[in-house]
Amino acid sequence: MIELIPAIDLIDGQCVRLTKGDYAQKTVYGNDPVIVARQFESLGFQRLHIVDLDGARSKHIVNSAVLKAITSSTSLAVDFGGGIKSDEDIEKAFDNGASMVTVGSVAATDPQLFLGWLAKYGGDRLILGADVREGKISINGWKDNSGEDLIPFLERYISHGVTKVLCTDISKDGTLQGPAIPLYREIMKRFPQLHLIASGGVSSDEDILQLEAAGIPAVVFGKAFYEGRIHVEKLMKK
Repeated sequence: MIELIPAIDLIDGQCVRLTKGDYAQKTVYGNDPVIVARQFESLGFQRLHIVDLDGARSKHIVNSAVLKAITSSTSLAVDFGGGIKSDEDIEKAFDNGASMVTVGSVAATDPQLFLGWLAKYGGDRLILGADVREGKISINGWKDNSGEDLIPFLERYISHGVTKVLCTDISKDGTLQGPAIPLYREIMKRFPQLHLIASGGVSSDEDILQLEAAGIPAVVFGKAFYEGRIHVEKLMKK
């Protein structure tokens, strides 16, 4: 069964979702992320994806206290991303309870730093974030284009031990228009051993079932869940 990973995106301590990464297109879905995380746990989820959008914009972790509150209050395995740009940031994420950390911008801008983290923490704890707009890797909260093409970017780090990739099609994110299944199929065809986490555009149970049928190992979703389009019991009983 495809791994189901709900997401909490944080701005000013609130659970939000953006549309296509646009901070001006923000919808607030909850004022207490801890309550939301506990709800996910009560539904049977074992994993949670947290994005520090304040951190992504500020280029350093901002919401470490929220991370700590969630990991202290639940048994969810949390992967945390957003604003991790330094040794201090990544250590802070792990010190505040993250089981895994997702890193994207540093991998594009400072390969040696990323490879150092990969060597230190290993492929089980470090997830490569690949945020894609028109085939290019975007960085710094999706505001900037790194100029790097997706496939060579993945190839470089998979060859150095990356085993998990979170790939977000920015053009789909928050739109409820369906995930970029052809893109994910292409990635899995090239790297069949990869634990690929699809992200962006999920609008329904059917989208998740189609990702599973395409052989995608895991999926992150947020807006579709918050708007009642995903039925957890149906998916988990399948």
